[in-house]
Amino acid sequence: MTPSTILILIIVYFGILFYISHAVSKKDSGNDAFFKANKNSKWYLVAFGMIGTALSGVTFISVPGEVGSPNGEQFKYFQFVLGNAIGFVIIAKVLLPLYYRMNLTSIYGYIEHRLGIYSYKTAATIFLISRTIGSAFRLYLVVIVLQRFVFDFYGVPFAVTVLISLALIFAYTYRGGLKTIIITDTLQTFFLVTSVFLTIFFICRSLNLNVFEAFEEVKNSNYSKVFFFEDFISSKFHFVKQILGGIFVTIAMVGLDQDLMQKNLSCKNIGEAQKNMFTFTGIFVLINIFFLSVGALLYIYATKNGIEIPTDLVTGKPRTDLLFPEIAFNHLTLIPSVIFLLGLTAATFATTDSALTALTTSFCVDFLGMDKVENLGKPNVVRTRHFVHIAFSFLMFLVIIFFNAINDSSVVGMIFRVASYTYGPLLGLYCFGLFVKSKTVKDKFVPIICLLSPAVTYFISENSKALFFGYVFDNELIIVNGLITFLGLLMISKKATSGTRF
Repeated sequence: MTPSTILILIIVYFGILFYISHAVSKKDSGNDAFFKANKNSKWYLVAFGMIGTALSGVTFISVPGEVGSPNGEQFKYFQFVLGNAIGFVIIAKVLLPLYYRMNLTSIYGYIEHRLGIYSYKTAATIFLISRTIGSAFRLYLVVIVLQRFVFDFYGVPFAVTVLISLALIFAYTYRGGLKTIIITDTLQTFFLVTSVFLTIFFICRSLNLNVFEAFEEVKNSNYSKVFFFEDFISSKFHFVKQILGGIFVTIAMVGLDQDLMQKNLSCKNIGEAQKNMFTFTGIFVLINIFFLSVGALLYIYATKNGIEIPTDLVTGKPRTDLLFPEIAFNHLTLIPSVIFLLGLTAATFATTDSALTALTTSFCVDFLGMDKVENLGKPNVVRTRHFVHIAFSFLMFLVIIFFNAINDSSVVGMIFRVASYTYGPLLGLYCFGLFVKSKTVKDKFVPIICLLSPAVTYFISENSKALFFGYVFDNELIIVNGLITFLGLLMISKKATSGTRF
């Protein structure tokens, strides 16, 4: 597929999103629509749309790429996915009822009520930093693909490609916010899911395999090992580490994250929100099985056709997350290439548009107090929200440019490593609030605890082999981070009054 064809498809794709945005927001572009979608979202639309938000371009490219990684990862990611599923159930049964009971716009309002204003601002700041970094990583992944296969052809600099991408996202989200995203993410998830199934179909056809033969081919390949029980101490792939990491990363990155929870809170009531979460969980597990299968089939295809893993143009090192686009754009026919492009674009922009809206919401509510009764009728609040939206778009641009300058490792591994450090304090804050009912904290010291915790966690991670008889951490490191924060909060705790026990 030529760069011109790809560019035309992208223009048409965003034209559709702009039309939806205009249709949804022309009657109501106020803050209630932007922050909460007027509390009127259909649970099945939220459940389906959340698939695109939760998966992102990382799942679309990096997860299939890691299947054939020289590290021997194979289907080990599915262990993590099973942990994710348990985490989603915990969110639905524990956190969602709490958020609905308090009628929250920003979920960090719970921390303000339970622990105090400094704790509240700390929690919101952690989210803003974490989500900005995480979303920038995800958008970076799709931008490097667009740069390599489209914009390099036209001589467009990488920074301009990033700027164009963020400008497009800003343009269709700044008016309707969450109300628009509920609809656009449903459409984008449809493209994502369809592309996965059709990609499997076209690769199987290229390999002259039917569905059953493809299943046997994957099963008998060197890429299909799912459960790893060997070497608990030094292996990152061990089942227990992956399950625990999956559970607690999900609780922190979804249940304590304004982005994913904002969509849940747009449902009419807790019953619909929980139906949304349970439905979403089932689809999430199933779709990841297919993503891993795509990865195995890609490596089987590459082996049979003598295709090597593409190398990074800067470092010269193999980049497994570029194998999928390499095969889709340069070795399959036009239709599979179009399908891949739609899936990749949908996966990444569904994540980024949602994150940008959540970042704007958190800052406007948690720091500017736009949900306060005294501020609802103030002039120019919508205009102020627009400026905040622009500011976060520019901040994400700067983060992507910085990341592009230093990155030389797998994007999927980097995202979850960063999350282990930035989301851990949130885990500790909420655990203290939920499980230590008789105490509160000396609020002014909480920011210090939340700064020290990641630093101590990093020290433990870097020296774990020496400290713990050769033990190597993976995603379960977030538990350590949360526990350190929790213990720190206990050290600065005091007896709670009845008004702070919630």
